[in-house]
Amino acid sequence: MDRQPPDAQQLVAALNLEPHVEGGYYRRTFQADERAMLATADGERYLMTSIYYLLTEAAPIGHFHLNRSDILHYYHLGDAIEYSLVFPDGRLKTVVMGSDVRAGQCLQLHVPGGVWKASRLLAGSTGYGLISEAVCPGFDFADMTLGRCHELVARFPEHARLFELLAHACPAEH
Repeated sequence: MDRQPPDAQQLVAALNLEPHVEGGYYRRTFQADERAMLATADGERYLMTSIYYLLTEAAPIGHFHLNRSDILHYYHLGDAIEYSLVFPDGRLKTVVMGSDVRAGQCLQLHVPGGVWKASRLLAGSTGYGLISEAVCPGFDFADMTLGRCHELVARFPEHARLFELLAHACPAEH
């Protein structure tokens, strides 16, 4: 029996993940098909959805984006992942998800809807970090806004350096 941990590409293959528009890899693993759809201002949504989400050395950043729904993140395995959260009032919160709870790493993280978030893989021994996310109301790409560096810097200039590192650049910024 092979006791070696899988590498990033083996995880991508085994979990049937595909590239995510915000960075990293994902696959939807659940949607509440057996429940009534939830009416929102932007249309009907599943009551809840869930995904696997993987950052790797080759795709180490989940770029800044904003979701309308609340999201619960659950750490599974691999290296730690650092989350940068920018609240509507400009407050910055940094959280590290990982298995070293004695060092203050979190196994679960709640990100309220309306909070800008980005993630980045921290250096470690596996070259990847795997989490799951549960989204309520369920995720719909129409409810997600990818952050553009210049727009985020204009709104939150105190975090300009962070946005330069973790936000999508606009074509004029290349």
